[in-house]
Amino acid sequence: MTTRLADIAAQAGVSEATVSRVLNGKPGVAATTRQSVLAALDVLGYERPVRLRQRSEGLVGLITPELENPIFPALAQVIGQALTRQGYTPVLATQTPGGSTEDELTEMLVDRGVAGIIYVSGLHADTTADMQRYERLRAQGVPFVLVDGFSPKVQAPFISPDDRAAMTLAVTHLVSLGHTRIGLALGPKRFVPVQRKIEGFVRAVQDQLGLDAGTVEAELIQHSLYTLEGGQAAASALIDRGCTAVVCASDMMALGAIRAARQRGLEVPRDVSVVGFDDSPLIAFTDPPLTTVRKPVPAMGQAAVRTLLEEVGGTPAPHSEFVFMPELVVRGSTASAPNVLRTP
Repeated sequence: MTTRLADIAAQAGVSEATVSRVLNGKPGVAATTRQSVLAALDVLGYERPVRLRQRSEGLVGLITPELENPIFPALAQVIGQALTRQGYTPVLATQTPGGSTEDELTEMLVDRGVAGIIYVSGLHADTTADMQRYERLRAQGVPFVLVDGFSPKVQAPFISPDDRAAMTLAVTHLVSLGHTRIGLALGPKRFVPVQRKIEGFVRAVQDQLGLDAGTVEAELIQHSLYTLEGGQAAASALIDRGCTAVVCASDMMALGAIRAARQRGLEVPRDVSVVGFDDSPLIAFTDPPLTTVRKPVPAMGQAAVRTLLEEVGGTPAPHSEFVFMPELVVRGSTASAPNVLRTP
């Protein structure tokens, strides 16, 4: 015990007597000093005495799709940390193929008395889904916030990246490199983020390359799955149609697009340029490092928590959509179009 007191005192920069007063809950210790001692406990791996542990304000559910796509754990980490800082305990519920459905996970969380729920890329993003499930949840008095996907049928706060602007950023970058045949690889059309990316892509290609919308939709857009294999399949079709650049709706799809190019004996970026979307963790270290449109994950995650806790606290945010601007991150997977004269 004496050794432990000495360790904590040294870490916190206070006397052992002060550490003892904090651990025993005695008065007469400044708040900043008390926090220093508690931080020292955490750093050294000691458990806080029960009386000093932060009282939980309650559970908050976080329902996400599978965690294989690294953007979802990245968002979950931001949301979890923000909740913990506010004294809430995050409960991560993950949908997996063949596993629990969103409705089953919702019921499980409600049964456990959660203070609120944050949905990421859930059924609210699917234009064919029944939105009544969210109204039923609201009728039960459970606050919730919806991330990535918008429905005018649901009275709730939405948090989204600007998918249309993301496509404008990607197309503008590729056109500046001399590409005139640019393809878009993305997921099933029934999802709101997909529809918005298509709108942004078509408009950007129309404005910057003068192509008509019908040609763009018929020849330059390929739907697939949000997986590496899905990106490979979509990019293969687009490359076969003469595309020298492929914009992908996720970084995982972009890695598949690079594989598709290499299977044809093409080099990225010399023969085909590839742009991803998300800027997932570790994506800067792929071969080549991926040019991508960065989803503003920290800002979106913090906004989701702030908005939910306002609802929990009885001051609901307006039932509208908060849209966050993405950012183009240029790395090594894009270069001048093959037909553009390169200077040595």
